[in-house]
Amino acid sequence: MENVPCTMKAWIYGKHGKPEDVLKLKSDVVVPELKEDQVLVKVMASGLNPVDNKRMLGIFVQAECPFPTVPGYDVAGVVVKVGSQVKNLKVGDEVYGNIHEKALDHPKQYGTLAEYTAVEERLLAPKPKNLSFAEAASLPVAIGTAYEGLQRCEFTAGQSILVLGGAGGVGSMVIQVRLCQHYYMIVLPLWYDKFVLLDQLAKHVFGAPRVVATASTGKLELLRNLGADLAVDYTKENFEDLPEKFDVVYDCVGQCERAVKAMKEGGKVVTVSGAVTVPAFKFIVASNGADLEKLNPYLESGKVKAIIDPKGIYPFSQTLEGLAYVDTGRVAGKVVIHPIQQDN
Repeated sequence: MENVPCTMKAWIYGKHGKPEDVLKLKSDVVVPELKEDQVLVKVMASGLNPVDNKRMLGIFVQAECPFPTVPGYDVAGVVVKVGSQVKNLKVGDEVYGNIHEKALDHPKQYGTLAEYTAVEERLLAPKPKNLSFAEAASLPVAIGTAYEGLQRCEFTAGQSILVLGGAGGVGSMVIQVRLCQHYYMIVLPLWYDKFVLLDQLAKHVFGAPRVVATASTGKLELLRNLGADLAVDYTKENFEDLPEKFDVVYDCVGQCERAVKAMKEGGKVVTVSGAVTVPAFKFIVASNGADLEKLNPYLESGKVKAIIDPKGIYPFSQTLEGLAYVDTGRVAGKVVIHPIQQDN
């Protein structure tokens, strides 16, 4: 068993504000104590998400955890300690997951931008054997959002779907995932990192036989490489002006009012960002290790690939630069902090 120190390095903030003003790297943060259903994970990599910046700014202040706060949702690492009620995981297991069961309902005080993090066993899954820690850390929030959103839409065979968001996190997933059932899907521009994944899930997990994806001009080749049947430049075309309407519209970019105009009569619109226009509904992803385990075979077979921005890997000491890049809204795929343990 690894000798776990009493203190660790972690990025931490004690008040709300811009990350560059409030987020500090400290070396004397107490390693979190375990609850009986938790494991302690030695963090090898952590994925960044737009919500990290938004929480620091105080946008969700009424549902926040106490200060001081260590940000971070996505983790990939090694179990170094287990609680008394942990049933399946053991010391030495390589795992990944989103450590916050409810993303915006009083999340944990100590997140994943640290050398160690404590997380409930049920929120984790074994790390796919073929993925690096950085690749695994890029997935949990993004793939979880994609998967849960597609489930909530209650797809049936033959339905059409329009996904607003195609060059970020969830969108790249939706292009790649085509196995079980049959959907016709169009994926439209997205700059939030989590939404690239939707492309892969629609194809390989939910079985879409055809994917049309849109992005800005410079990202069209990414969509083609991921398997999009047609890549459309959204800077030259409005999605609500497409000649067809859709059974389901998945809005990843806060364009709900426009999304409703693209819906068939009697269809559904699901959104994960921005204001909601009737009849759309909104959801916030919930962490679930069991869902990650269901998706592991698609990741291990290579049918679904983790997508990290070409400029998207930052060492632990450059976490502020990584958060700033996420905030530009121009990320293709995900931004990851790696390595963490080796960056002393």
